[in-house]
Amino acid sequence: MEISAAGRLEVRITAADVGKRVSVRRLSGSTSTGDEFTDTVGVLTSWDDGVLVITRKSGESVRVDASSLVAGKVVPPAPARRRGPAASYPELARIAARAWRPVESEPLGAWELRAAAGFTRRANSVLPLGDPGMPLDAALDAVRDWYGRRGLPAYVQTATGAEGTQELLGARLEERGWVREVTAELWIGALAPLADRVEPTGVVLSREADGAWLARYHRTGVGEAALKVLAGGPPGSSGAGGAQPSVWFASVPGPDAGAPPAAIGRCVVDGRWAGFAAVEVDPARRREGLATTVMAALAREALAEGASAAWLQVEEDNTGARALYAGLGFAAHHAYHHYREPQPSSRASAGAS
Repeated sequence: MEISAAGRLEVRITAADVGKRVSVRRLSGSTSTGDEFTDTVGVLTSWDDGVLVITRKSGESVRVDASSLVAGKVVPPAPARRRGPAASYPELARIAARAWRPVESEPLGAWELRAAAGFTRRANSVLPLGDPGMPLDAALDAVRDWYGRRGLPAYVQTATGAEGTQELLGARLEERGWVREVTAELWIGALAPLADRVEPTGVVLSREADGAWLARYHRTGVGEAALKVLAGGPPGSSGAGGAQPSVWFASVPGPDAGAPPAAIGRCVVDGRWAGFAAVEVDPARRREGLATTVMAALAREALAEGASAAWLQVEEDNTGARALYAGLGFAAHHAYHHYREPQPSSRASAGAS
């Protein structure tokens, strides 16, 4: 908190600081033992009618009555990780997007509109890495039209919690009635320690997702669009040969012939980065270390192709996966969120306000 030369707490932020990262202390109550205060750190996304809205790293929006403030100041961006690979949000956002390519895409200024017949929100949402080249409301109209022509709901993917993320855009979407449906995090870690974690015996590696691999994959009815997304990646990755993407599929065969694998995983190599996804284990075989074994095998292939850093995505409520990845040396870099277009009734209400 900001303290004056006289030793008093001071409020040194104004509405002009919208868009900046701030730290505030507010009076939250009083008891017989004295006043109680609450501290909040995040991006100041609005200051209207005497109310501040601060977006925390998680994407949670906190409303603060300006009259309750006892201290406040602008603070530097969230400090960089003290361990593991260094990376910016734009770099990771582009790396993650190239590892999960849509079937079709189209630019809207610096936004990318992505579609894949509805297979996953990541491949069927807007990635806004800059200015759309027009006012926000016009851009959102164009987004709704583009997805509507494909029979898909419009989604916008935003991020919070790192330098260069999109807290302001998320707040503007919420003001317009867009609904945040899913929050996940992108985690990063060093690749070599993962490769050395265990001896990956019994893992079968392939450049294609065969029928057995797909039988373990949790999404049922995988169609042509999904197969294209799974097989896709950045063209010309190191070691892939030609313009073919460097995508690896790993599986641990089950005990019975013809049964789905006991565990599977997917890895995309893109320069120094290896991205892990679809790490799944037969529920009856969990806690046997199979997920670690699969990831170690994929990590060794990625190291051989020149990668040195790793990333993956995990939803905020997947406690088991989060514990696994933390134990493997991964830690959260930023959170990302998918906002869905408002329904017609709520859209009309938002426009009337």
